Amino acid sequence: QVQLVESGGGLVQAGGSLRLSCAASGLTFSAYNMGWFRQAPGKEREFVAAIRRSGGNTYYADSVKGRFTISRDNVKNTVYLQMNSVKPEDTAVYYCAATGRLISLGVPATYDYWGQGTQVTVSS
Repeated sequence: QVQLVESGGGLVQAGGSLRLSCAASGLTFSAYNMGWFRQAPGKEREFVAAIRRSGGNTYYADSVKGRFTISRDNVKNTVYLQMNSVKPEDTAVYYCAATGRLISLGVPATYDYWGQGTQVTVSS
């Protein structure tokens, strides 16, 4: 049974930092490309960042480029999202997801498995 468990969310002031983690089990982690998405109330789920299986290639939404960093540890079966210089508009539930597909990593439908999400709230 595949499980993706996010942690590290919480309340942070604008300009601060937060690191999200997503621990994977029940799958061969190194065989999956991983993504982070977020969903704010009343909005659609949107792409944040993705990382290839080997960790050699990363992709970011324009809204977070230069502020967020995705990384992974294939020994610990964990993917991370380092969030710096956060803004109130970053407030959302953040989800990690796993896919065996090689393309369209910015599209939610590409992903096979999803975590339950972790809330991030940025105060102004």
